[in-house]
Amino acid sequence: METSKNLSVLIAGPAGAGIFSSSVTLGKIFLRHGLNVFITNEYPSLIRGGHQWAQVRASLEETVFSHQKKVDIVLALDKPSIEKHTASLKTNGIIICDEEDASSLAKNNVQIRAFPLRKIVKEMNAPSVAINSIGLGIIVGILNGNIEIAEKLYDEQFRGKKETADLNKQLFKMGYEYGKELSNSFQGYKLPQQAICSGNEKRLLIDGNTAVALGALSAGLTFFASYPMTPASPILHFLAEIQKEVGIVVFQPESEIAAINMAIGAAYAGARSMVATSGGGFSLMVEALGQAAMTETPILIVEVQRPGPSTGLPTHTAQGDLRFVIHASQGEFPRVVLAPGDPYQAYVLANRGLNIAWKYQVPVILLSDKYLGESYWTVPDFPELGIEEPKISRENVGGFFPRYKVTEDGVSPLVFPGTAGSLVYANTSEHDEYGFGTIEPSKVKEMQDKRLRKYRLLREEAEKHGIETIGDGDIVVVTWGSTKQVVLEALKGVSGVKLVQVIWMEPFPKNKLLSEIKDKRLLVIENNSTGQLASLIRENLFREPDGLLLKYDGRQFFPEDIQLWINSYLER
Repeated sequence: METSKNLSVLIAGPAGAGIFSSSVTLGKIFLRHGLNVFITNEYPSLIRGGHQWAQVRASLEETVFSHQKKVDIVLALDKPSIEKHTASLKTNGIIICDEEDASSLAKNNVQIRAFPLRKIVKEMNAPSVAINSIGLGIIVGILNGNIEIAEKLYDEQFRGKKETADLNKQLFKMGYEYGKELSNSFQGYKLPQQAICSGNEKRLLIDGNTAVALGALSAGLTFFASYPMTPASPILHFLAEIQKEVGIVVFQPESEIAAINMAIGAAYAGARSMVATSGGGFSLMVEALGQAAMTETPILIVEVQRPGPSTGLPTHTAQGDLRFVIHASQGEFPRVVLAPGDPYQAYVLANRGLNIAWKYQVPVILLSDKYLGESYWTVPDFPELGIEEPKISRENVGGFFPRYKVTEDGVSPLVFPGTAGSLVYANTSEHDEYGFGTIEPSKVKEMQDKRLRKYRLLREEAEKHGIETIGDGDIVVVTWGSTKQVVLEALKGVSGVKLVQVIWMEPFPKNKLLSEIKDKRLLVIENNSTGQLASLIRENLFREPDGLLLKYDGRQFFPEDIQLWINSYLER
């Protein structure tokens, strides 16, 4: 992969030092210079302490899809960060650090640039976390960036806190002057002054979790319940912050079990409901998932994956829950499982998922992962999406309403408690059309057949919308979720390869996928240890992959490793 077209900066230090917020600030500065930006991070499952880093990549000439192994600049906020990330530097890269941390290392490393960062913070009587503003100033100065962009950004970030904004601007400017002195000697990428954004470009720098929340809101979300669980918690934080502004109810109950039961109850009363969790929390929700299926109550469940089993790696990424969510809960019932690969898809599929839940009265699971949920990408402005009206009856029947009426497509008319002249009865046991419990064999079969008939229309939707195809070639790489982004980065400059992302995991778009991989060499790449997508392909298409690349150490792939692996097949 070419490096001259892009820039990579890594900020590292102890957790709690404002590293991730600083990376987002730097990413916004790059964005406002007209660049495409990507940001990802790694942090330990600790309240404070431990090592944390964030990587910011940017490019004017091309889309940036993922992180990479080597970086141009490391901003090291403590001595261990220098030692950990020196090997990550490109040949002409530099490390920016405090002079105290570099004292014992500078003699042996010509790439270190040391400054009195902590001394300045102390003299300015600023909080220790303000060291980031000096460091960001040095970076932007080295890159010959426009300081006015950063100053305006600080004013926006600290709106209503003029003293704080002014202090950070002052520290940034001091760092900027240091950086300008090094600009001519730095041989890496420089910020393009001529490409500064006017502010009229409609682009977003957004993470997958926020995109999911916005997508659900666009589909009419009115009730959200969630018990905090990394890496899904940012959805709760974001919606809680804006709930009054957008007019929804956001509630944090005592457990994941309570969260999903509250959401099902709210949907039964007519509120468009969503919950968000990770694998451990979804495990607790499984019984209620069956309740939603039997009562045919619409609900959207967002499952942001992390490694398991049990607590696993709470702050890392994986794609190990695919089979779990497809088969969760006892019995047989229709469900939909959607897997976005980037924030734009996360927005669209959250909207589509909530609409599908209500259109077909089935549980819909949006399967994300930590890498997608907490990383940031530059994407086009989101489209205006709306609400699809479900099959709702306002009929006054003068008694019990046939809530589970047998229909040709399996979808019965919805009616909500309080509808004039209609009594609405829901039952988590098997029941007849009116919701009254039954063990009569013909009725049991009739209700099960009714529910499963929904699969006919759902399979049509899966075949129509279930995959995304990019490029063309005799080799087809099939992947899913956020791994799609790393594969796209790896395929830059590579010809003869077609990328197929599977989006609908259940129902599986087998006919559409078969048409894309027929008579081609098939490679599958996924972020788990057992090849769960490969097993679905084997099950539905009776096709064994010609190559299978897996990673399951809690980290997403590096694009360099994927590129080498794909090239080995191109050379055969």
